Amino acid sequence: MRWFLLGILFVCAVALVAGLALIRQSRGFSTREQPTAMERWLAREARALAMPADAKSRMNPIPNTPEAIADGRAHWADHCFSCHANDGSGDTLLGKRLYPPAPDMRLPATQQLTEGELFYIIQNGIRLTGMPAWGSGSAHDEEDSWKLVHFIRHLPQIGLEEKKAMEKMNPKSPDDLREEQEEERFLRGEDNNEPSAEHHHH
Repeated sequence: MRWFLLGILFVCAVALVAGLALIRQSRGFSTREQPTAMERWLAREARALAMPADAKSRMNPIPNTPEAIADGRAHWADHCFSCHANDGSGDTLLGKRLYPPAPDMRLPATQQLTEGELFYIIQNGIRLTGMPAWGSGSAHDEEDSWKLVHFIRHLPQIGLEEKKAMEKMNPKSPDDLREEQEEERFLRGEDNNEPSAEHHHH
């Protein structure tokens, strides 16, 4: 069995190298274009082969409660939004420019993965993509990842109110924070005519 699996990995590696050589000859290694059908197939097969069998069969030890989904939603809004968007569509500036682009997590390609597979990907990342490994080996990180698995399952049903709440939890740039502060001062009736001491014109 071991030699059989090694043979499969060897064939996949040869196919990958050959595919990359063809791609490079035809269009280089630019990330501006969409992955070809062959690249997508190779990526899925490589991910499936690299996934440990015991990882696929793991079940989520965190009960699927509204509280767990809420915790997963908050974690997603803070850590995953930049690439995956609040609704899981991947429709963000960064997500669309990755190669391959961040997937739409609401679609069957993601939703049909087992809980164990989703957890393993969150913890260990996926090589040659923009997906990093978030696991540090701590029990707290594992709990957060299992809650994210519940939230990923919830993505196809996410509502407008949830997305609005998540926008408040998304990471903010200094310009975004300054704009929010100015809006708050305006709503309180404070004078916004004076330029902020922090504002610089270039």
